[in-house]
Amino acid sequence: MENFFKYLSENAGITPGQFNILKPLLQVKNIVKGKYILTKGEVCSHSFFVEKGLLRMYSINKEGKENIIQFASENWFISDRSSAFFHEPSQYNIDAVEDTAVVLIDAKFMTTALEISPEFRSYNENLLQNHIRHLQGRITLLIGASAEERYMNFIKLYSDLTLRVPQWMIASYLGITPESLSRVRKELAKQHFKGY
Repeated sequence: MENFFKYLSENAGITPGQFNILKPLLQVKNIVKGKYILTKGEVCSHSFFVEKGLLRMYSINKEGKENIIQFASENWFISDRSSAFFHEPSQYNIDAVEDTAVVLIDAKFMTTALEISPEFRSYNENLLQNHIRHLQGRITLLIGASAEERYMNFIKLYSDLTLRVPQWMIASYLGITPESLSRVRKELAKQHFKGY
């Protein structure tokens, strides 16, 4: 839980004393690569902070094709916010791309943190607005951007994942075929080499 405390200290102003109050409300869970922490149809009761490893959230369409919504590596949060807030069955799966350790964050933790820390309240509001901004940007990319623009945005957002994630997963996230992704990567490689 060291990464989580460091993250809260640096980003949300949580003091060691405040974290001592919050720590009993948290638990760490280890997920083996390929195992699920949320499956479609379950109500999502936690947000997950990735201490170590890598998770992905995705849906499966009627044809059985996966559509990856989000990746979460170290120091990222991932959750089905809609399911958690409205207590509705999730439309998504969250599983481990690598062996992963997560901190489970539930409503009791959030209520307590919001009560004891004005800084955390401000941080949480900013985090929510940033999440909305990211989703809107992602929708805009999927609707109107070229495959190259989507891939460049992926590299900017997930700079550490290009070697950790299989190419077919990146293609799924981008909403393109693996073949299209391969073409984009080859074209970008050519452009890069022309500059030298």
